[in-house]
Amino acid sequence: MAHEVKPKPKLTDEEKRLLRMRNAMNRKRPKFRMADWWRFKRLDEVWRKPKGKHSKLREHKGYRPPVVDSGFRGPRAVRGLHPSGFREVLIHNPKELENVDPEREAVRIASTVGMRKREVIEKRAKELGIRVLNPVLTRGGEEE
Repeated sequence: MAHEVKPKPKLTDEEKRLLRMRNAMNRKRPKFRMADWWRFKRLDEVWRKPKGKHSKLREHKGYRPPVVDSGFRGPRAVRGLHPSGFREVLIHNPKELENVDPEREAVRIASTVGMRKREVIEKRAKELGIRVLNPVLTRGGEEE
């Protein structure tokens, strides 16, 4: 089976520049972890806001790891976009595909959708030229 080119979003030069900038920012952004995650096995590595009265992390002490802050956010114009540049739309049935703009939006099929309906949605999306962000993969690793 020949390789098919995936649909690309219609982005302005400014949006492309901002997506590249966001990608660079994501690479530099530190991994935010809960205070004292290394000290106790019961603490997870996921981020939790420090709330303690004497918390050094809450006080942004320099010898502590970085704290989530608005300065780490990406550019507003491309915030919430998929890395491909599309805006994601959650789909539950084939009828919802009619409201999707194929030039700016890509669909993500909901996890509650079964295989039979998923195949119908993917086939209809292909006809309409809409990108599916989570297509079904076959055993060989390529998309159906």
